[in-house]
Amino acid sequence: MKQAEIRYYEPMNLPVHTRRYDLDWLRVIAFSLLIFYHVGMFYVTWGWHIKSQYTSAAAHPLMLTLNPWRLALLFFISGVAIRFATDKITSRKSFALSCLSRLGLPILGGLLLVVMPQAYFELLQAGVVEPGIGKFYPAYLKGGPGFPIITPTWNHLWYVVYLLVYILLVLAMLPWLKRLATGSLANFFLWLAGSRIRLLLLVPVPFVIYAFTLSAWYPTTHALVDDWGNHAHRLTIFMLGYFVAKHDGFWRGIERLLPVAAVTWIVLWSIWIFERLPDAVRSFAGELYSVIEILYAWTSIVVVLGLAQRYLAFDRPLLRYLTGAVFCYYILHQTIIIAVGYWLTPLQLGVWPEFLIVLGATVAGCIIGYEVLKRLPYIQRIFGIQPPVAEKELPR
Repeated sequence: MKQAEIRYYEPMNLPVHTRRYDLDWLRVIAFSLLIFYHVGMFYVTWGWHIKSQYTSAAAHPLMLTLNPWRLALLFFISGVAIRFATDKITSRKSFALSCLSRLGLPILGGLLLVVMPQAYFELLQAGVVEPGIGKFYPAYLKGGPGFPIITPTWNHLWYVVYLLVYILLVLAMLPWLKRLATGSLANFFLWLAGSRIRLLLLVPVPFVIYAFTLSAWYPTTHALVDDWGNHAHRLTIFMLGYFVAKHDGFWRGIERLLPVAAVTWIVLWSIWIFERLPDAVRSFAGELYSVIEILYAWTSIVVVLGLAQRYLAFDRPLLRYLTGAVFCYYILHQTIIIAVGYWLTPLQLGVWPEFLIVLGATVAGCIIGYEVLKRLPYIQRIFGIQPPVAEKELPR
């Protein structure tokens, strides 16, 4: 890829000056898969906020295909974007205030408004609360009493909370990080990307270490303050994106690695799915299972990054529309899934009619919600929608 073709973007509608369309497409695709994944969580046998009466293990292979890498990809892309955004700022304070507004308002709105119905329907299905969302709301704000879950809660918006914290950490250390990115780490990543084997096998090493240390000591909670194992994984992949964002050698290495990574992905996927399904085989695999999961996750990210560089480096009106809409979709989607799923479950429609209605209602609700909310000044910011920029203000 020629240097002139490399353009970069900023996630979550933060200020941008240039764009990289392949990562734009990947961001949209990753959030779309996340919405589909959460619809699936209504049907699989794993624990979730509410469950359909048609729960089954049939969807496990598809869900497991996405589970290890879907959020890691988003954190990686966010790290890339933050590097390009912070390299252009003139004031760290102004940028921090902008981020607090663009991400902080959706977090606050989520805690107080958007996520509240999720907790209501979860506790209603569990028989913990009586019908009546108006009566439930004051108890939700007070945190019970007697709730088996913590309220107020951010549920799926934990990603936004963590992203905001990581951005603020980068801003606090920005001068040092810039020197590091253009100094010794630049040489390290040049060495790393110079070999397909090194790029494929060495990047997962810290994540393997985390799996047997911090992740074992601190199981994932998404509660921010005690989630050290999860932080280790998410912050590391975020910072990897930050440091390699402008490293041409890394991106050329990804492109060269694509054929090998694709074959490796097929092998690891087969092992991953096979090992996950039978409990007997899973227990036999033991600690090797965690290593396979991490290798599979990184290989998946390499494959999608390589494919995107080859086939998605173009702009379209649809991409521009979805780039502005997808954060709002992300904020809305889980509340729609849970509300629609709760009301459909007693109707006993059958698994496929119910699934199609939940999926269709979620997609339609996101699209309609975005179209309505973007026309409401001030309210739109709570749902991650930024006012349109006047043509004269757009960067040239």
